[in-house]
Amino acid sequence: IVEPGRHQLLLTSDMLVEGVHFDLDNVSAHDLGHKSITASVSDIAAMGGSPRYGLVSLALPPAVQMPWVVELYGGIREATDEYGMAVVGGDVSRSDRFVVSVSVVGTVGLGKAITRSGARLGDTIVVTGALGAASGGLHLATEPPHAVRGALGSDWGRELVQAYLRPVARVGEGETLAQSGATAMIDISDGLTLDLSRLCRESDVGATLRLADVPVSPALRELGRALGVDPLERALHGGEDYELLACLPQDALGPAQVRLRDRFGTPLTAIGAITGDGLVEADSNGVERPLELGGWDHFA
Repeated sequence: IVEPGRHQLLLTSDMLVEGVHFDLDNVSAHDLGHKSITASVSDIAAMGGSPRYGLVSLALPPAVQMPWVVELYGGIREATDEYGMAVVGGDVSRSDRFVVSVSVVGTVGLGKAITRSGARLGDTIVVTGALGAASGGLHLATEPPHAVRGALGSDWGRELVQAYLRPVARVGEGETLAQSGATAMIDISDGLTLDLSRLCRESDVGATLRLADVPVSPALRELGRALGVDPLERALHGGEDYELLACLPQDALGPAQVRLRDRFGTPLTAIGAITGDGLVEADSNGVERPLELGGWDHFA
């Protein structure tokens, strides 16, 4: 229940479209249902809020059987239980391809919502967790089985596939970052560099990204050694990590790192700084050049 005058509503909507966001050959109905909720909840987390209610609408091809739909809703129910929210409605339509659309209503303390537009000169840029695992998992899920059989049987390979199929929305971490003084925040759904550029555009600032400090998933590094995938490139541009990218005042970094470690076991890594103008990447030697942008763009 939302108490008027004490909370503000947060609204978000997301779609997963067959052939664009997923292929039914490499994702189960249960995992797809779970991921559809997580994708929208992550947007609420990036505003420092808590999810409350969801609306789920489906577009179904005639060939889809009812047991598959029941399994999809099983994944949806599991995710909503995990995030402490309820599905309160939705719609169903016929279509020539499968689409799941999720809208989530969340709440945050009045005036406490974190947006993409508040970053300030001198802020430290931070990310939760490690990056690139979901991209590595997508690689394993879509390559010919004979090409990745050894990787799929490894612990790190299973970890990568799990990261792709079952991402986690950082709800508690988002609330904690907001309480720690975050000035701007976005989830990394389309890739670190692309989402950083969006935050900077909304805040009318620039940024320097230190490449050597980007926390690359250890499992992704194993994939790089085994199959020649570039781990840093995947971490920078891969997307679907659903980690949080935030800006903090410099003196708030240390306390925020301690809070996330102690409360959730989640690392918080400083990867750069907000500047006055332009997007720049700095290598391990401190050499700077324009930041190369990459990531998921629906219309590219």
